Amino acid sequence: MRKKFRKVVVGGTFDRLHLGHKALLRMAFEVGRYVYIGLTSDEMIRDKAHAEKILPYELRLRDLLKFMEVNGYGNYRIIKIHNAVGFAGDIKSLEAIVVSEETYKGALIVNKVRNERGLNPLEIVTIPLVKSSLGPRISSTLIRAGLIDPFGRPLQWKESRGKDV
Repeated sequence: MRKKFRKVVVGGTFDRLHLGHKALLRMAFEVGRYVYIGLTSDEMIRDKAHAEKILPYELRLRDLLKFMEVNGYGNYRIIKIHNAVGFAGDIKSLEAIVVSEETYKGALIVNKVRNERGLNPLEIVTIPLVKSSLGPRISSTLIRAGLIDPFGRPLQWKESRGKDV
């Protein structure tokens, strides 16, 4: 199948790599021949909910690399980012940005910066949020709070069913 874009960008903290992250990454590889992945630095996440429980950059990077290997993805580059726009405001050859419904506003900010810098705006590819059995979405915040696992299942349910679940 021919990819729609030559180069796409996707970014995030990718803490506790969960089904929502995986859907986002899979979409990026589905639409782009080459995927740039912005991975937030440790300094950038200090103000996030339950920041003290966020895995360090090196462990988040390791989990991303493992996901790429398991899925056979080869055409990508992971770049550490230190702000919300990261390198997406600088790379002229980027054509699209892949976001979730929740992070759509971030794509608008990226395009505003690109416009200010004389670069073409990125086409925005949006995926729906992946639902959790506890609410409207799976999130790293709920995982860090100990409420759900990376599959969106409540931890109480998982624990009551035994460790093999």
